[in-house]
Amino acid sequence: MLGQVLLAASGSGVVRRFVSAFPLTKRAVERFVAGEAVQDVRDTVERLRDARLAVTVDHLGEETRDARAAEDTADAYLTLLDALRPLQLGRGGEVSVKLSAIGQRLDDAMALEHAREICAAAAANGSTVTLDMENHTTVDSTLGILRKLREDYPATGVAIQAYLFRSEEDCRDLAAEGSRVRLVKGAYREPVTVAHQGRAAVDKAYVRCLRVLMAGKGYPMVATHDDRMISITELLADRFGRAIGDHEFQMLYGIRTDLQEALAGAGHTVRVYVPYGDDWYGYFMRRLAERPANVAFFLRALGGK
Repeated sequence: MLGQVLLAASGSGVVRRFVSAFPLTKRAVERFVAGEAVQDVRDTVERLRDARLAVTVDHLGEETRDARAAEDTADAYLTLLDALRPLQLGRGGEVSVKLSAIGQRLDDAMALEHAREICAAAAANGSTVTLDMENHTTVDSTLGILRKLREDYPATGVAIQAYLFRSEEDCRDLAAEGSRVRLVKGAYREPVTVAHQGRAAVDKAYVRCLRVLMAGKGYPMVATHDDRMISITELLADRFGRAIGDHEFQMLYGIRTDLQEALAGAGHTVRVYVPYGDDWYGYFMRRLAERPANVAFFLRALGGK
C-alpha cells in the first residue's frame, strides 16, 4: 500500500514542491543520486571503477514535451561521455537513456536522432547505451527505436520490466545473440489490466523472464538487490552452461553496496546504475516506493539524525 502511494506521489507536482522544500531533503537524495554536475558524477564513477565496479550513468529527467529541452538533454549526454573518456572505462562505462527525455513524447524520429548521437559518442568511448523502459504506453515505441539503433549500434541494450504481462514474450524476442537486456521488476504505477500486482506475482514473473534470458543467446543484465533472485540467477547460469562474464548483475547507486562489492570480489561483473542531475524527484520517489528501509532512511535524514 505504501509503495502505491509513493508511486502516485512521484507524478504529483504538489507533493514534489512539498518534498523539495525541506532543506534536509538533499541529504537523503545524495544517497541515491551522485550529484547535480558532470564533475560530481565523474568523481563517483572514478571511485566505483577503483572498486572494480562497472557503471551505467543516467542523466535524470523524463517526460520532456519541449524540443529544445530534448536537445539539451541529448547534449548533456554528449558532455557526460566526453568527461568520462579520460577514464578509459570501455564497456565498464555505459550510459542509460530515457527516450522520453530526448523527445519520444513529441516524435519517435526526434528521439531516434538524439539517441543515435548518444550512441555514436558512447561508441567513441568503446562503450554503449542501454535504453531505460518507462511506463507501459512507451514499450512498443522504445522497442521500435531499439531495433533501428541496433542496425548501426548492435550492442545497444534495453530494459524490460518483468511485471508487465507482455514482458515474457518480449524477452523471448530479445534473447538472441548479441542482444543486451536489463531485466528489472518494474517501478511505475501500472493498471491491473497490463501488469502483475503484488510482490509474489511480480517475483514469479521476474523468474519466468529471467529463465528465458538465461536460456537464450544474448547477454542478460540481471538488475536486482534480492538475494533470492541472485541465487536463482546462479542456478540458471549453471543449468544453461553460462559462465561468469556472459551475464552481469546490476544494482542501484547507494543500495546494498556491500553486496555489490562482494559479487564483484567473486569475479562477477557488477554494474551500478548511477543517476545524476537536478531533476531527481521522480527517480527518488520510485526508490522510496521500492523498499520500506529507504523511507526510514529519508525520514531520519529529515529529522537530522
